[in-house]
Amino acid sequence: MVLADLTAGAVADAARREQSRSLAEVERAALALPPARDALVALAPADRVKIIAEVKRASPSRGALAEIPDPALQARLYEQGGASAISVLTEERRFGGSLADLEAVTASVSLPVLRKDFIATPYQVFEARAAGADLVLLIVAGLEPQVLRDLYALILQLGMTPLVETHSVEELDLAIDLGASLIGVNARSLQTLELDRDLFGRLVDRIPDTAIKIAESAVLTPADVTHYRSAGADVVLIGEALVTGDPVATLASFLEAGA
Repeated sequence: MVLADLTAGAVADAARREQSRSLAEVERAALALPPARDALVALAPADRVKIIAEVKRASPSRGALAEIPDPALQARLYEQGGASAISVLTEERRFGGSLADLEAVTASVSLPVLRKDFIATPYQVFEARAAGADLVLLIVAGLEPQVLRDLYALILQLGMTPLVETHSVEELDLAIDLGASLIGVNARSLQTLELDRDLFGRLVDRIPDTAIKIAESAVLTPADVTHYRSAGADVVLIGEALVTGDPVATLASFLEAGA
């Protein structure tokens, strides 16, 4: 029920924001921005693993992680350290994020930026673009198939890139049916919050070579990066380890481990 509760909360918060800023206003703001940055180029497979570095204050599984008073500074350190993209958690209730964090980050880095949240409505997608996001997370487990398809199409229509997150063979097949170019496998179950660090390795062979393969969660040490790279990951998404230590030095050690 964790995922359902998180999604319901995120949708309720978006509905509250919509009362003061209408869908039409957000849509106009989204369409007025310059084109989104090309995430597929930034994350294209290379001779070493690439890293999406996450601005993340807290999580349901770990509680408070870091205050991050200046998310823009955190993101600039990630860029300096060699990250290929930035993820910003915008969920308020359990992750301590906000759209203001996203706006601050997108204005301060040249890398593609992912809005990571529990996206379930078109309003949230338009919000993401209006805040400058270049990518939007879609969690297959939290969406009905038709809603997933509709949101996926809207993200593309706005010039952004969907990152489609999966946790099982069935969810992976839905992502493949969409034609997703970015497919993530999250080691953490959003139903139980348990980790399965070998899930990516079991699913990766089903991901077509036309898609960029992203491993999410269970990355605390350079050895974890090596583990995912050896299993076939093109990209690793890392949050906790980067906000609880020196982000530049930690990124350097992780990039070296993924070479």
